[in-house]
Amino acid sequence: MKAMQNDMVDNGTLKVVCTTLNNIPIKDVDVSIYVEGEQTDKIEKLVTDSTGQTEEVELEAPPVELSLDRENIIQPYSEYTLMIQAEGYEPVNISGVEILSGEQAVQNIRLRPVQQEDYGNAYVIPAHTLYGDYPPKIAEDEIKPQNISGEIVLSKVVVPEYIVVHDGPPADSSANDYYVLYKDYIKNVASCEIYATWPEEAIKANVLAIMSFTLNRVYTEWYRKQKKFGVKVRYFPMRYWSG
Repeated sequence: MKAMQNDMVDNGTLKVVCTTLNNIPIKDVDVSIYVEGEQTDKIEKLVTDSTGQTEEVELEAPPVELSLDRENIIQPYSEYTLMIQAEGYEPVNISGVEILSGEQAVQNIRLRPVQQEDYGNAYVIPAHTLYGDYPPKIAEDEIKPQNISGEIVLSKVVVPEYIVVHDGPPADSSANDYYVLYKDYIKNVASCEIYATWPEEAIKANVLAIMSFTLNRVYTEWYRKQKKFGVKVRYFPMRYWSG
């Protein structure tokens, strides 16, 4: 357990939502909550209702001022581990669930049916990008040349239904690609890059910047790994690539 979690004075809340892979709510899922790093000491146990949701539970969090101070070097959120179990489904363990002061965190979980010799799934949520130690963004030209082979497929900027996400560095061809709903992609990127405690207008401005960057990728079909247009992505209606 991180030292900062011994000195928390505020609270945030957590709700867990469990569904099947087809987004059907699952009732009577057991959700056990532990302080990160202390899986022998359960602090809460929740059960999902007919909508697949647990009740909202209050959990300790660091002072809100920590997430509002740009110069702060102390982790501004607390971390918890969730252990999820339901009859007929694979158990799931999620570490690093972040709780901010005064904010509600919603953890969505899709459970898979039990398979023979299946031991469950474990997921680790990495440190927030504003707090963790990550390499700098790969430099690229602000204006992309359009006089190279390939073509811009779209005649105008559109909002896609799905984004194809490369799960790794641009040059890593072994990393998997996933189809993610556009709205979920924007929501998840925003959750990783800004804090929910920020002023509403600051959150709106950052979300608009994320959307603008993503739609630029969609429109130009540019992906850093390829260094040109129209190669990595084949055109599928409402399904596009984001690098």
